[in-house]
Amino acid sequence: MQWETVIGLEIHVQLATRSKIFSGAATAYGAEPNRQACPIDLGMPGVLPVLNAEVVRMAVKFGLAVGSRITPRSVFARKNYFYPDLPKGYQISQYDLPLVDGGALDIELEGGGSKRIGITRAHLEEDAGKSLHEDFHGMTGVDLNRAGTPLMEIVSEPDMRSPQEAVAYMKKLHALVRYLEICDGNMQEGSFRCDANISVRPRGETRLGTRTELKNLNSFRFVERALNYEIERQIDLIESGGEVVQETRLFDVDQGITRSMRTKEEANDYRYFPEPDLLPLEVDARLIDQVRETLPELPDEKRQRFITEYALPAYDAGVLTATRELADFFESAVSESGGYAKRTANWVMSELLAYLNKDGLELAACPVTPEMLGKLVARIEDETISGRGAKDVFEAMWAGAGEPDEVIAAKGLKQVTDSGAIEALIDEVLTNNPQQIEQYRAGKEKLFGFFVGQVMKASAGKANPQQVNDLLKQKLDGS
Repeated sequence: MQWETVIGLEIHVQLATRSKIFSGAATAYGAEPNRQACPIDLGMPGVLPVLNAEVVRMAVKFGLAVGSRITPRSVFARKNYFYPDLPKGYQISQYDLPLVDGGALDIELEGGGSKRIGITRAHLEEDAGKSLHEDFHGMTGVDLNRAGTPLMEIVSEPDMRSPQEAVAYMKKLHALVRYLEICDGNMQEGSFRCDANISVRPRGETRLGTRTELKNLNSFRFVERALNYEIERQIDLIESGGEVVQETRLFDVDQGITRSMRTKEEANDYRYFPEPDLLPLEVDARLIDQVRETLPELPDEKRQRFITEYALPAYDAGVLTATRELADFFESAVSESGGYAKRTANWVMSELLAYLNKDGLELAACPVTPEMLGKLVARIEDETISGRGAKDVFEAMWAGAGEPDEVIAAKGLKQVTDSGAIEALIDEVLTNNPQQIEQYRAGKEKLFGFFVGQVMKASAGKANPQQVNDLLKQKLDGS
């Protein structure tokens, strides 16, 4: 039987505010346990939550970017459940009236083309604390620093049909929230994490199968691995006569399998009711217009502009606009180079990204500035240095040797473009290799590369390669 996979994702985005959603406690990562949890976060008697206005603005910014409807009147609710890292015994979230309603993201498919993934909603809520199981000798420690951290949960429509589509959607969303500067996207620190709902059904069936939920997936690779395993598990279970149980499962990273965590709760299990300590949230048109004015150029718009304005291939434009920081770096470098966009793109995508990856650096810590790279490209274009020499210059700049012109001068890498000097080198090589000349003129044309190599060697790599080729061709074919 042919099976179809149905996937929907719930992405939890930690909003990049300095304080929590309902209190003034800090949200900075890495503090000592329980040092950033105030009485409001702990649910102490007599305290009252106050909504952080910046959280609302960030959520509205996201909604506008994905074409959502911003709900004029939304409501916070209490989601009741017991867990050791939830000190109040409930989570303040939004249920039936979220702030952001609808929307969509377009993803690129591996085989070409694109697909639109619907967004059901995006609602605001507070994060819980964190249970710690290591170093407690059979006990569990609770760190409440995360309690009250502002989250935006983005719920997709069940529009994805493969793990690859799910990862593409997740990556697109990850890039977008970073472009909007509403989330740092750090998955290792829990700023961007995913719950995946997955079911299978016979191909052609319209009813959805029984779904399971995979909790707290914090890397693109883990999402793909977990989904692939869960698809096979559900299909094997059904084909062997069993039934899929609606439940929450965890992904075991070491063994590459999913494990049952608990039976999946329904909404009524949480006994949602409106939060009595918070008024309904009303967002007027003036606030929406103010936020709209702060929207940056979005990734898809920037990608298309790079294609048209810089005449770049779609692939290059996609790589260069993957992050806002990389796109800005490229544009600054192009400006410094004198407008040589394609060559600049090649250097960013090859040398720059390779060096960053090798040294494990973020772009912000890159020792080669956009201006330095742009000047290097300009020196290639005006034939001051060869492509081979430029690689040596880049390596030296990466090591802190200074500006391109300084490195070129210090290393003696300036290219020889004097045709008279190059002709003299060619004449010397031809004089020393009469046998090879005869063989070349007898039809062994592959020897042309030998002559080029000898001339370049004689010039210590400084001769302009194109001039060498042209002059050598004239002498070998015209004599």
